[in-house]
Amino acid sequence: MLQTHLLNAFEQRLGLLGLPVSVEFWNGRRVSRGNFPKVKLALRRPEALRALVRPGLGKLAQAYVEGDIDLDCDIHELAKFAEALCGPQQVDLKKRRSDNWKWWWHTRRFDRRAISHHYDVSNDFFALWLDRQRVYSCAYYRNPDDSLEIAQQQKIDHICRKLNLQPGERFLDVGCGWGALIFRAAERYGARATGITLSEQQFDYVSEQIQARDLAGHCEVQLLDYRDFPEREPFDKIASVGMFEHVGKRNLPTYFAKLHRLLKPGGLLMNHGLTSAGLYSGGLSSDIEEFVDRYVFPGGEIPHLSKEIELMASAHLECLDVESLRPHYAKTLWHWVERLDARKDEARALVGEKKYRIWRIYMAGYALAFERGWVSVYQVLAGRRLANGALTAPLTREYMYAAQPAMLSGD
Repeated sequence: MLQTHLLNAFEQRLGLLGLPVSVEFWNGRRVSRGNFPKVKLALRRPEALRALVRPGLGKLAQAYVEGDIDLDCDIHELAKFAEALCGPQQVDLKKRRSDNWKWWWHTRRFDRRAISHHYDVSNDFFALWLDRQRVYSCAYYRNPDDSLEIAQQQKIDHICRKLNLQPGERFLDVGCGWGALIFRAAERYGARATGITLSEQQFDYVSEQIQARDLAGHCEVQLLDYRDFPEREPFDKIASVGMFEHVGKRNLPTYFAKLHRLLKPGGLLMNHGLTSAGLYSGGLSSDIEEFVDRYVFPGGEIPHLSKEIELMASAHLECLDVESLRPHYAKTLWHWVERLDARKDEARALVGEKKYRIWRIYMAGYALAFERGWVSVYQVLAGRRLANGALTAPLTREYMYAAQPAMLSGD
């Protein structure tokens, strides 16, 4: 009886929304809406109805990942269908939410396991859809039709120029990924670059690349928690790219205080990370947050930009420049998921159907989130003052754009 009621409710909802979709039910029943449905939805078991009658984007994503439903369509059409089905009001920008229940997160052990869960999927899997340098963070599109390869190189150079990175300077990349930034810092800018990561697979890859690129003595990588990095010799410049969202809100004062101690007086820090759209919310609805935490980023938390700048100031890091890259991340994510779909058979062979679905739906969902402004991403440049209060950054922003380093060969 309940099943019949849910079936009727779902069909009625599709009719009211007028979505161009064809639906195949577990019992063989078929329903088609629109003359040329672009989305083919298959419900494999009755439980799928619960995610569709009163849908949320997180519930829909979980049903897809767990195989309760199959979705056969272009990834852009899938995003349109999901948003239309679930409705546009996915975030509450004013709601204050308590994070007390997360008090136990972000111990060293938890963070090590969380990073491994997300990044140690398979180096070969990431290589399928990232650019050739395996840059896993927002690209920087100087032109709308820039390729992913060009845009990621532009992002790396944009960071180095913002930091005014000079030959011989000691440079630290906190959460270095697969090493593209430290390689560029050493090879193009002449810096002595150090990267740290908690991912064993990333550490192994970067270590191999340092030898292959003949960068020993110019680059090093350490498998290390940022909290444990020795403070014997501070750095001239520090970048943290895509690391901020893994720290945890309660640990952000510790994080910025540590970066302050690792930075020389007169040094520059660039923090590149996700932020929430709302002052007090996480930026996403609760069911989306639950999905991301369960399947993608265990323990991920993002504050509002204003809180980030406040915490920097509390750690005696003076904000010098802020740049939003929100449209850039939407483009980056669409590039990634399109590239993943283009090599879906290889991806399934490497990580299996479930992980393929997790990454596919997560990246499409976040592309939509950046397009709609539910979350954002900022580069915040800050400086540590000299003893007399002076800062060493150039007086204007012109230095960030004056010289354009050469692109990758072949681009």
